[in-house]
Amino acid sequence: MPRPLIGLLTTLLALAFAAPSLAAPLAKAQKDAKAGSSPLICWTLPSLMNRYLENHVSVREVTPELDKRIVELFAEGLDGSKTLLLDAEYSALVEQVGELLRDVRRGRCEGFDAISKARIGWHKDMEDFARALLSDPAFKLDESLSLELDPDKRPRPKTEAEQKVLRTQLLHFQLANYLRTEEDPAEAKKRLIHRYELITMRVSEQTEADAYTEFLNAFSNALDPHSTYFSADMLEDFRISMDLSLEGIGAVLQSRDGYTTIQEIVPGGAADRHGGLQTKDKVIAVTQVPGGEPVDVIDMALRDVVRLIRGKKGTKVKLSVLRRGAKTESHDFVITRDKIDLKEQAAKLEWHEIERNGRTLKLARIDLPSFYGGGRGKSARNAVRDVRNLLREVREKKADGVMLDLSRNGGGLLQGAVDIAGLFLKEGPMVGIDGPATPSQILEDDDDDVQWNGPLVVLTSRGSASASEIVAGALKDYRRAVLVGDSQTFGKGSVQNIVNLPPGLGALKVTTAMFFRPGGKSTQSRGVEADIVLPSVFDNEDIGESSQKYALPTRTIEPFRGDDVQGSDARSKWAPVDDARVAALAAASKIRVATSKAFDEVREAIAKRDANKGPAKIAELLEDDADEDGDGEKDDGTPGHADNDKDKDEPTPHALEALEILADLVAGPAPTAAVERPAP
Repeated sequence: MPRPLIGLLTTLLALAFAAPSLAAPLAKAQKDAKAGSSPLICWTLPSLMNRYLENHVSVREVTPELDKRIVELFAEGLDGSKTLLLDAEYSALVEQVGELLRDVRRGRCEGFDAISKARIGWHKDMEDFARALLSDPAFKLDESLSLELDPDKRPRPKTEAEQKVLRTQLLHFQLANYLRTEEDPAEAKKRLIHRYELITMRVSEQTEADAYTEFLNAFSNALDPHSTYFSADMLEDFRISMDLSLEGIGAVLQSRDGYTTIQEIVPGGAADRHGGLQTKDKVIAVTQVPGGEPVDVIDMALRDVVRLIRGKKGTKVKLSVLRRGAKTESHDFVITRDKIDLKEQAAKLEWHEIERNGRTLKLARIDLPSFYGGGRGKSARNAVRDVRNLLREVREKKADGVMLDLSRNGGGLLQGAVDIAGLFLKEGPMVGIDGPATPSQILEDDDDDVQWNGPLVVLTSRGSASASEIVAGALKDYRRAVLVGDSQTFGKGSVQNIVNLPPGLGALKVTTAMFFRPGGKSTQSRGVEADIVLPSVFDNEDIGESSQKYALPTRTIEPFRGDDVQGSDARSKWAPVDDARVAALAAASKIRVATSKAFDEVREAIAKRDANKGPAKIAELLEDDADEDGDGEKDDGTPGHADNDKDKDEPTPHALEALEILADLVAGPAPTAAVERPAP
């Protein structure tokens, strides 16, 4: 979830164009591209693989562990659903891919052809199975069946009988998806059979260059989740997504196990304003509105799904999604494509009054959805300038305390994060960047003007990522603020570079460095820990960098905290938060949360989430959870409610409790510390 599309380029640094080891093969590749043939051919692969190793932050040479990862990822990509091959057949494939890897390093790629031919046969067998099952006059949807949606959590079948059971479960589940949008069961069966025909056809049409692209992606993903290979087509899509990042539905998508999932909702975008989509939703169909036919997108290439969803401002698209909650639910959301509303994305200031120990406290909440900026012109919005102006208003109106809300901030401009952290400190180091192929550097706040030196609470969540973790980490390490929220932030603490290749070859995206907090800890994988943890349905091990396959481990370097973060004058002097104060605040918060009706609902949602970690049930999928008119409006209080645009602007229970903690920080905990407030 995590970093907004509009901020992604801020982590991409410039690299030299071509290393000596690449010069000869890439010159030949460029010549081939000009001649109209694909330049991605067998003998370019070793050079490209070496280029990754020359620049990667931690994997610098070939090792048995790296080879094991490459083989595993490439083989899994050939049968990610575990429906095509039996366990013994898959083991033989792994051996075959291992030999292929050794051959590729010697510039030999004959093994790709053998695997490609076998792959076509696997899919043709699955197509024939689907046709036979669904065409049987006696076939009837079995609503009692269930399916583990995550292939990593289900075993690979060892016998043909086990394989038949798994395939049957999958087809029943897929048919149930079709029946949500197709009333005629016979037509739904035809569509599902045709889907498998299309998959076989797509596999049959793959070129050598497509196979090499899959191989390079397996290689790069074996290094870490953020290193990848962009083919020429993928690079074009990437650049289009950058150019159009402020237009569309405003959602970041990723592909996993055949599903296109919502990784992040971009603040201020059409999906954010609509309020229906949630992170982790699985997109199963896309329909152009009005008049379009539903297009099944399960197992479809991510770039093709993006092309279906992408469109001009003012046009509409319907997304059909699966969501795991208390049960497996299906939803249809019609979203009008639009530009991101920069007003929605911008920092906002809210005022709250809380009674504490005989005082009426005036507390300011600054909601910062991202570290935006970089636009041209005097009217262009800039997060640093906006927050500075809001803090000026906070001082002028004599606030007693400030709560900085980063709970939905997925990142953005690196320099913006450094400067915003500096608004609360005099000056000094804010973040370190270190990697073997990247010059080590420490970014400092060099502005000694402190904009707010009073009590400060920072609200974070598992969705707080990248640049927001830099701010939270710096304020925590300097004991400037109390961090409240999920147990830790997302944990995206790495830096990626784009290495442009000659025309036709695309580009390499490679992780070259890591971010470090002033105390020496990296935010990678571990994130930034909260001082006071609040119950949250999103605070679980499935959300965050560490849940991704082959995520880089965290690291620690020598602390580089500065000595000048606090001045001696009244404007720049502040009271450091000590452990005893945090413990007292946590104790008072625990009592409040335990008696809060709003957090009772949160705890209930957590219990339902934990109870629903098993297989998805077809009966639940077929229940009429989605609204009949398909616009996402519902009356059950779930996201997608007609009033959700209004509701989502209300402070969450976590934001309200963070304000209560801020009140305690200002005036001390109330004697009872158990004041109940209505649910928001």
